[in-house]
Amino acid sequence: MMPAYNTIGFIGLGVMGEPICRNLVKKSGKRMIAFDVAAEPLARLQAEGAKAAGSVADVVRQSDWLFLCLPSAKHVRAVFEGDGILKNIRSGQIVVDLGTSSVGQTREFAKLLQAKDASWADAPIARTRQAAQDGTLSVMVGATPALYTEIEPLIGCFATDVTHCGDVGSGQVTKILNNMVLFETVNALAEAVAVAKQNGVDPKLLLDTLSKGSADSFALRNHGMKAIVPGNFPERAFSTEYALKDLSYALELAADAGLKIRGAELVRTILQEAIDAGSGDNYFPVIAKHIGR
Repeated sequence: MMPAYNTIGFIGLGVMGEPICRNLVKKSGKRMIAFDVAAEPLARLQAEGAKAAGSVADVVRQSDWLFLCLPSAKHVRAVFEGDGILKNIRSGQIVVDLGTSSVGQTREFAKLLQAKDASWADAPIARTRQAAQDGTLSVMVGATPALYTEIEPLIGCFATDVTHCGDVGSGQVTKILNNMVLFETVNALAEAVAVAKQNGVDPKLLLDTLSKGSADSFALRNHGMKAIVPGNFPERAFSTEYALKDLSYALELAADAGLKIRGAELVRTILQEAIDAGSGDNYFPVIAKHIGR
């Protein structure tokens, strides 16, 4: 079905959502309508050519493609229910969820939209806020081949690596496991730095040296060198609370499959302890601060 209005809707203009929406405004060549509960990012995007919507329902009614960039499955459900997506969706409309969310909920929402002749794709994003600004994100997509073909050019406005992971839900599975591996790796780096400090080895030298061998990783070069070594754990970054939320999705998948994943279970405990100690809003490598306390 050809889109009636050639309009992209966007809900969620937070740390990642605002720069993603900005790239769509600049590169898609399509009309943009956006909504967020915060007035400031909405005003900034309005100044750059997007139209501001008054509500979730307003965005849904006016858009052909609807992108969501929200913090959690709970937030996605909030815009799906009530006077939101399900109530106002039209035949042929496409919803693309860019957040990391529950696989079960993703598949549930896809079925509900399918019954209304509309489509749901999961397309969780990876990489940093800087990558979102630069339009160089990595996106993992769960969608039918036909739907993937339709949305991939739009995702290409803000991503340089777009992977079709399979049918609906598979993008979420892939992203959730990416994050699980990242959290476990960051914990290993935090432990290595703590032991190095206590044994007279400079943490920066340690990670510089590890980066030249088999322990090298993206996590080491970014989370290790840029956060753990300098002790830089800002609040406007991917928080410990968010990390625990994403890890819970991985543990849910494992439990559903009858698998015991002990490394992830341990990191869940470590993240929870950091939250209990008051670091819930800090960048999640802050777990390094709490080793030995």
